[in-house]
Amino acid sequence: MLNDKDRQILRALQHDSRLTTQQLAERVGMSASACWRRVRALEETGVIDRYAVLVNPKKAGFALSSMTLVSLARHEQQNVDTFVREVARHPEVLECFATSGEADFHLRVVVEDIDAYNRFLDDFIFRLPGVSQVRSNIVLKEIKVDTALPFRD
Repeated sequence: MLNDKDRQILRALQHDSRLTTQQLAERVGMSASACWRRVRALEETGVIDRYAVLVNPKKAGFALSSMTLVSLARHEQQNVDTFVREVARHPEVLECFATSGEADFHLRVVVEDIDAYNRFLDDFIFRLPGVSQVRSNIVLKEIKVDTALPFRD
């Protein structure tokens, strides 16, 4: 269970993970050694999963984003396992969720352009065993993109 100091630390690190231990400690009102121990504990328990750099996709040349909904014809375990394994190997898929409702899987796919997306579909998705339906929702405008969890005081 997270306490108030843990949440303060996580909020600060989500905003800027490059803070030094001393800077972080000052922001949350702790000694540097106590802050370091808490961060270490959050890492060891898996609350802090990893540290990353957030890259602007468009400025990096990835102009097309799609929410791709995939349905499988039969939920044979082998087809599901193959789908999950292969999706994990493709860097164009930034997120993949197994879902209930209108599709079995929702993928967030980012590529350079529409031609790259067509290649992704033709050379990968359409070739997976058991795929029965694919629906693409091309993102026209990003309204809100965030990675920070909404920790409250």
